[in-house]
Amino acid sequence: MEELEARVKEALDAFRPQLQADGGDMEFLSIDEEKRVHLKLTGACGSCPMATMTLKMGVEQYLKDACPEVSEVVNDTPMGDFGF
Repeated sequence: MEELEARVKEALDAFRPQLQADGGDMEFLSIDEEKRVHLKLTGACGSCPMATMTLKMGVEQYLKDACPEVSEVVNDTPMGDFGF
């Protein structure tokens, strides 16, 4: 699992500039036993109404290509961070 975590973090670091270009970022939290990657969106991404789409269509697709064993990306950003 440590090897997978290292590859996931490397892939996230490669994707990160795309989020940072729009004033956002993401924080790796964990990988669970079902190989779901838990992230927290920060900056502009933490309050963006399109954050879920960015996570699923962008980050998740990129991660699954880089690390095929990843089953899903989960947004663990607290609801308060979305501005609700």
